[in-house]
Amino acid sequence: MKQKKKTNIKFIVIISTLVLIGVVYGGYKIIHSFYHEETDDAQVQANMSPIIPHVGGFVKKVYVTDNQKVKKGDTLFVIDQQDYLVKLEQAEAHLAAAKSGLTVSEVSIGSYKANTETATAQVSSATSNIETAKTRLWRATNDFERYKNLYDNHSITAQQYEQALATKQEAEQQLNMLQSQQKASQSQRNAAQQQTQISEKQVSVAEANVKSAQAQVDAAKLDLDYTIVTAPIDGQLSNVSLQVGQFVQPGQSLFYLINTADRWVVANFKETQLDKMEIGQKVTIKADAYPNEDFEATISAFSPATGARFSLLPPDNATGNFVKTIQRLPVKIEFTKNNDLEKLQKLRSGMNVIVDVHLK
Repeated sequence: MKQKKKTNIKFIVIISTLVLIGVVYGGYKIIHSFYHEETDDAQVQANMSPIIPHVGGFVKKVYVTDNQKVKKGDTLFVIDQQDYLVKLEQAEAHLAAAKSGLTVSEVSIGSYKANTETATAQVSSATSNIETAKTRLWRATNDFERYKNLYDNHSITAQQYEQALATKQEAEQQLNMLQSQQKASQSQRNAAQQQTQISEKQVSVAEANVKSAQAQVDAAKLDLDYTIVTAPIDGQLSNVSLQVGQFVQPGQSLFYLINTADRWVVANFKETQLDKMEIGQKVTIKADAYPNEDFEATISAFSPATGARFSLLPPDNATGNFVKTIQRLPVKIEFTKNNDLEKLQKLRSGMNVIVDVHLK
């Protein structure tokens, strides 16, 4: 008789254990999928401020090196200032000339105003004197008429008649002279008023010239200040590819300053994963560089469009053949204050992370 093969107990135990582990792991993953959404399409982000000079020129001195940590206001490099010092001196000279012109115009208007006041006073005095002279003429005329009647009646002498006539003629001459003086004073006043108006316009022009010159001085001072390039924020520099003697242009991006105090994660979830995700949900983050470290975070915002819409050439599905592709939506995730700051400092912009969103 043939002997029955002995059953390999160890093999059965191993297979059973593997099956049990697979079932438990599969069950865990299924249950986990009900309460979590995960993605490994996620990176650490940080603000990267480009260092861009406002003015151009040759680099005189560089104070920083690659990857150096700096504080806000620290000097990064200096551009040669000689050209900007000359421009500032020219602007200050133009300002001094404009102020001198304004002073001359103000003195002139003061003189013309004084002349106007003097002429006005003379007109007023002449007007008053004319009224007095008219009264004298009226009295002398009346006296002359009476004396003329008496002379015609031979009641007075010729001498008395001639005296009354002379008094009347003298009063007429006095009135004519005062009226001439009044006209002359009025002409002087009108001329002084016109000159005053002209001077006022000249003062306005001189004041505008002073403001323009002052603006040029301020602009020259600002350009001079811009020759000293400082750090706009606290952070860490990228590669500083800048040499003494290098010519830089305004608006040229030279290197970057990364804000190491503020980090967040942008995770690109499939559109089929977004059904139960909401702002404020808890998130656990694992970095590929530090797999043993867990970071706490929360969802803070959803992108208004999928990542494909922000590409240089967004897809146009209305052109012939169409293949449905699951799109991904960027989701912004911010770290909470519960994280260890030293651990958080290990993360660098661009690092890959795994994001686990707790749905409930």
